[in-house]
Amino acid sequence: MSEERRLEVLRAIVEDYVLTREPVGSRVLTERHSLGVSPATIRNDMAALEDAGLIAQPHTSAGRIPTDKGYRLFVDRLSGVKPLSAPEKRAIETFLSEGVDLDDVIARAGRLLAQLTGQVAVVQYPSLSRSGLRHLELVPVGESRLLVVIITDTGRVEQRTLEVGSVPDEGTLVEVRARLNAAAAGKRLTDLASGLAAVTESFHPDDAPLVRAVGDLVAQTLAEESEERLVLAGTANLARAGMRFEHALRPVLEALEEQVVLLGLLTEMAAESGVSVRIGHETQLEGLVDTSVVTTGYGNDGDTVALVGSIGPTRMDYPGTIAAVRAVARYLSRALGT
Repeated sequence: MSEERRLEVLRAIVEDYVLTREPVGSRVLTERHSLGVSPATIRNDMAALEDAGLIAQPHTSAGRIPTDKGYRLFVDRLSGVKPLSAPEKRAIETFLSEGVDLDDVIARAGRLLAQLTGQVAVVQYPSLSRSGLRHLELVPVGESRLLVVIITDTGRVEQRTLEVGSVPDEGTLVEVRARLNAAAAGKRLTDLASGLAAVTESFHPDDAPLVRAVGDLVAQTLAEESEERLVLAGTANLARAGMRFEHALRPVLEALEEQVVLLGLLTEMAAESGVSVRIGHETQLEGLVDTSVVTTGYGNDGDTVALVGSIGPTRMDYPGTIAAVRAVARYLSRALGT
């Protein structure tokens, strides 16, 4: 019973500290929360929580604040996540459904998540390595060039110009397009090169060089575009919340600018199922020791192709942030499926 009560005391301290940004004392806990025990018992519980490294006293005669370890226990013991209101859900769906292309949808998702949480939103572009081919188009450009358009099932569009010497007649192009698309259907982009190479053998020797050239160009394009891309939104929110960080704001901003390092963190978090939460020192990034990162995956047909997340101070509203990240990820997945 005492263990359960101490967890309730910890929960109350976390919620009050997130709300007020002030250290929480036993008297405040007694007045604000129906814990069913005396102030003396609460003080004993707080002492036990402090001994366990779950709360700390920032200075003499002050109340207590949660530590990274305390936030971690609080998040791990969350029994539920605060649901978004019906108007919030409708706003998300309407706003994202108005996106005209992938770039617009990604940008809208970032702005919306930053607005919902009051923190920094990070949206990862769908990875080509985890995408599939939706359509491959060949468009004549003049007498000796073809425009090769690669459209993925996650909405990414890559265009390359191919020198062919002499553009085939329309009938040949129609056949080449149809058979290449049939050969690539359902394949991940990383498997396309071998798939397109295999179908080359079935073409007439006069057409095989064209098919082989298209396959080589696709493989080359994938190699060039293998880098991951991130969109950050709401960075100004950190400046407005600058007093919420234990140390200076500059290290946080510098860490966010290092997108390669940030991508490394997201890659690690992508290996975890569901919603992933890294708190303070768990990020293993010096500039983010005063922040928490909440992420989850989004994708097509249940496959995760990228991450969406929120970055804010460790004393963030974890239930609210988790709910917002989940909701935006869900609607991003729907947008990819359209």
